[in-house]
Amino acid sequence: MDSTRWCRRLATCVAAMVIGLQAATAAADPCPPQPVPPSGADAQHARLNARDRGLLWRIERDGRSSWLYGTIHVGRHEWSVPGPAVRAALARSRRIAVELDLTDPATVQQVQQVLTGSLDLPEPLRRRLARQAERACVDAEQLAGLHPVVQAITYGVLEARWEGLHSAWAQEFMLAGYARRTGKPVVSLETPQQQADALLPRSAEEALRAIEDQLEQLEQGQVRRITRRLADAWERGDLEDLAGYEQWCDCIRSEADRAALRRLQVDRNPGMAARIAALHDEGEVFAAVGALHMVGPQGLPALLAARGFRVERVHSGAPVAGPAR
Repeated sequence: MDSTRWCRRLATCVAAMVIGLQAATAAADPCPPQPVPPSGADAQHARLNARDRGLLWRIERDGRSSWLYGTIHVGRHEWSVPGPAVRAALARSRRIAVELDLTDPATVQQVQQVLTGSLDLPEPLRRRLARQAERACVDAEQLAGLHPVVQAITYGVLEARWEGLHSAWAQEFMLAGYARRTGKPVVSLETPQQQADALLPRSAEEALRAIEDQLEQLEQGQVRRITRRLADAWERGDLEDLAGYEQWCDCIRSEADRAALRRLQVDRNPGMAARIAALHDEGEVFAAVGALHMVGPQGLPALLAARGFRVERVHSGAPVAGPAR
């Protein structure tokens, strides 16, 4: 199984824990760069130069407009300031929906509970995990209670720091900050248990293979390559490049890989589409979901169109119609 998929799909779940690890990073050389709180001048520059990134759709049904936003679970500080089209869509929404609301302490506690677990690791694999902790400049004991697959995933999320990409600047946290400032509620599209059931390996054999793959790709620099290309495509709003992920990632090597990708990327979409539709029926919603859930005939835009929505891509600079709230 391609381990970078585990990293991205569980990035939402481990993001809060990764931020804590970053704060506890030990001094070592060389260490990956840490997220630095912006200065006042940096924050002002980001606000004055904010531009739209990612992928935004307007979805309309029954005389009401909502919005669908494709996100990435790591980012740079300047990405944490929404551009004009995203700001307008947020202003016209009554609530914000994300995969999981990691600003809710109860949700974070549930995430930590469902991601615990043990596995009998061969000693060579255990040593390789320990080397990744050293390379990431974190104390492996901080992760000791987590399932070893989640430990490997966390090192993959931390690897993005070498590209200047940090979970602290993920779009989900930007959206939560906006919600707090404006008094709009944040709701989750999934539960921690639903994500864990879909994402964690279902057998010890599969788990060992996932850890082995993740470590191999970390050691070969492949995680960084894929993360960099995904982040670049997201920043450009390049849906075509994201849709071609399976062709360029060099990670689908068997039918088992293809089946796993479907379970992780496609099979969750109907449930999220149903939840978004139900929220829309209650009032305008801004729904933010990982960008790879947007691609193809079984992506969220297509599924919402099949539910009777008029779905229209909103490009940078395009007006966002509807009454502001």
